[in-house]
Amino acid sequence: MRLVFAGTPQVAADTLAHLLDHGTHEVVAVLTRPDAPQGRSARPVPSPVAQLAAVRGIEVLRPARAGDPDLLARLTELAPDCCPVVAYGGLIPQRLLELPSHGWVNVHFSLLPRWRGAAPVQHAILAGDPVTGVTVFKLVPELDAGPVLATADYPLGADETSGEVLSALQAIGAQLLLQTLDGIGAGRIQAVPQPVDDITLAPKLTVPGARVDWNRPAEEIARQVRANNPSPMAWTLLQGERFRVLRATPAEAAGLAPGQVRAGKREVLVGTGAGTLRLEQVQPAGKRPLAAADWARGLRGEAVFE
Repeated sequence: MRLVFAGTPQVAADTLAHLLDHGTHEVVAVLTRPDAPQGRSARPVPSPVAQLAAVRGIEVLRPARAGDPDLLARLTELAPDCCPVVAYGGLIPQRLLELPSHGWVNVHFSLLPRWRGAAPVQHAILAGDPVTGVTVFKLVPELDAGPVLATADYPLGADETSGEVLSALQAIGAQLLLQTLDGIGAGRIQAVPQPVDDITLAPKLTVPGARVDWNRPAEEIARQVRANNPSPMAWTLLQGERFRVLRATPAEAAGLAPGQVRAGKREVLVGTGAGTLRLEQVQPAGKRPLAAADWARGLRGEAVFE
């Protein structure tokens, strides 16, 4: 089939590379977000998808908004059979959804209808879900509500961060998308409507929401740390400065008040509202990430997180 691939970040570029390397379908163009300023210079930099497309000699479409009439005109000229989508980052208007004969096919990193939205992996970890996965579905105007074409399960590890889970799901999703496109082209896949019950939403995580409340149970804080790694990173205050907690696990020790730190030779423990948290990797203000035990060697006196 003729494809126009829509996506922006590295996870989308990796999926695009998988499609291109397989070679079954022809990617005639990519649709991505406009170049974005990066670094201290704020110089506009192409998205990872745009960079890969340029290397592979594929036309890049980067309108300021997907409703741009010029985009509709160009897609009409390209006449794609299907438009696969991975983290494009913008809404696709109805007139574009109707353009390809096989529609727009989206890769979403959850088992829909659970965790519709921008941060499905993070919310699955926050909720303590034992299993998540990948869903390939047809785009409709409503958020992540289209009929399902294929799914794949993924058991969540007890210590996995959202970044680690997303990396694993990207590889699964790339293969699942390819299989789905093959099935669509062969006419052997039937879309199934999503259930109307058990819908949950997964809005983007925020920096204020990543602040640790030490009155919560250790199990919940550990999940918060995992869910916010690599972004925006769980944090607390230490002597008025922001202190990031990158990795942590529940511990069996007791006797610490919420936020109270006990530093030993081999481990650093923090009291919570229920149970104790073992800090494994931290990042003090203005410093690089380091093992919690290494950080604790420089402590003077008692430390209390706020």
